[in-house]
Amino acid sequence: MTMPSHPTPPVAENTPPTRRDFLKRSGVVAAGATAATTLAAPTVHAAEDNTIRVALVGCGGRGTGAAVNALSVEGESIRLVAMADVFEKNVNNKAETLAEIDRFKDKVDVPQERRFVGFDAYKQAMDCLRPGDVVILATPPAFRWVHYSYAIEKGLNVFMEKPLTVDAPTTQRLLSLNEAAVAKNLKVGVGLMCRHCKARQELFERIQDGEIGDLNLLRAYRMAGPTGSAACGPPSPGESELLYQISNFHGFLWLSGGAVSDFLIHNIDEACWMKDAWPVEAIATGGRHYRGSNVDQNFDHYSIEYTFEDGTKLYVDGRTMPGCKTEFATFAHGSKGMAVVSTASHTPAKSRIFKGHNADRGNLQWAFPQPEPNPYQVEWDDLIAAIRQDTPYNEVERGAMASIVTSMGRMAGHTGQKITLKQMMSHPHEFAPGIDKLTLDSPSPLLLKADGTYPVPMPGLVKDREYA
Repeated sequence: MTMPSHPTPPVAENTPPTRRDFLKRSGVVAAGATAATTLAAPTVHAAEDNTIRVALVGCGGRGTGAAVNALSVEGESIRLVAMADVFEKNVNNKAETLAEIDRFKDKVDVPQERRFVGFDAYKQAMDCLRPGDVVILATPPAFRWVHYSYAIEKGLNVFMEKPLTVDAPTTQRLLSLNEAAVAKNLKVGVGLMCRHCKARQELFERIQDGEIGDLNLLRAYRMAGPTGSAACGPPSPGESELLYQISNFHGFLWLSGGAVSDFLIHNIDEACWMKDAWPVEAIATGGRHYRGSNVDQNFDHYSIEYTFEDGTKLYVDGRTMPGCKTEFATFAHGSKGMAVVSTASHTPAKSRIFKGHNADRGNLQWAFPQPEPNPYQVEWDDLIAAIRQDTPYNEVERGAMASIVTSMGRMAGHTGQKITLKQMMSHPHEFAPGIDKLTLDSPSPLLLKADGTYPVPMPGLVKDREYA
C-alpha cells in the first residue's frame, strides 16, 4: 500500500521566457531525476471505441463536481469508469449519487470492483484506463505530485484541482515532472477555472489594450464566515490522526496550504492575470481570534500586500470569521478608470469597466453581457477539445506559479517577514516529506503536541519557516 517515489526527469524547460528568465536570475533550478519516455500518448482510441474513459481520484465535493463537468461536455462520448479515495464512504456515496443523475445513466459505470480505497487506490483507478484517457486528481494538493507522476507513467491526460502545491520543494518537483508530461504530449488542465471565463477573458484583453489606462493597483477580497474545514476541533480519542487531518484538510498546512492556499488562490490568480505578471515579493499580517477548542493551523484573517517588479501593488484580504462584513470580488484600477474583475463569487463574474474609480452606473463604460457561460464547464469543454484535436494544452506551469505565489503571501503572514519569490521558490521546508510512502496505518506528518494542540505559525518568533 505504498506509493512509488517520484521520477523527476532532467529535461529542458518548456516555459515562457518571462518566467524562465526570472527563475534563472533567481538561481532556481528544478529538481533533477531519472529519464522518462517521450512517446506521445494517443489522443483518441480505436475507431470501434472512441469513448474517453475517466477515473476520479479524490471523491470529495470538488472532485465530484469535476466529474459532473467532464460527463457534461456536449456531443462527447465520455464515461466514468473508476473512483478512488482513502474513505470508502466517499467512494460509495459519490458513485451512487452520480449514477442516480438521469442524464448520466449511460455515462457512469463504476461497479464495486472499480471502487478503490486506500493510499494506493489512485494506482488501481488509473490502471482501469488506457493511454489517452483522463484522470481527475482532486485529493488534497499534498498528494498532487505523487498522483501526477503515476498518470504520466500511464500516459493519461489529466485534470488536476488547485492548488497544485503547498511548498517550494513540491513545486519544484511538479514543474520537473511536468516536463515529462509535455514530452509525452499529454493534455493537462488545472482547476483555476476563472482563466476560462469568457467575461474575464474579454476584460483581460480590454485592460491590455489600455481601456483603463496604466494598471497601477489591484485589490482582491474573499471575506466570509467559517469556510470548509478551515477551523476544526481535535480528533476523537483513538481516531487516526492521519485520516482525521485528511477529512479536515483545509485546517492543515501540509495537506492544503490552509485557508490562504485553498480559498484565496482564485482571486490572487485572476488579479495576476489582469496584470499579466507574477509578483516578486509579499508582506502580510494575520491572526487568530475566537479559537475555542479549534486546533487547526490557520489564521482566521489575512491581509497580504504583493509587489510586482514594476512596483505595482496587489492587496488581498481574506477572512473566515462569523458576523463580519463579507466580500468576494477582485478589482483593477488604472489611470483612466477601474475594472471589476469578479463580483460576488467565481461565477458569474459580471466583469465591467467604469470611468473613474467609483462603480456608479452612470460611469459604466462596458459590461459583459449576461448570462455568462459557466467557467467550470468551459474548462472541461476546452480540455476535451484539446484531446480530440491534439492541440497543445498544458496548464501546469501557470497553476504551479499561482500556487507558489499564493504560498508566498501565506508564508509572509505566518512568519511576519518580507518573502520574495526567489526566496519562496528555493525554500527548503517540505511540509510532508515521504508522503509517497503513506499507508492507512502510517502516523501523520503532523502530530499533536503534548498539550493536545498542533503547532501554529508564530510571526516574528518563528521566522524561517511557517511553523516549528
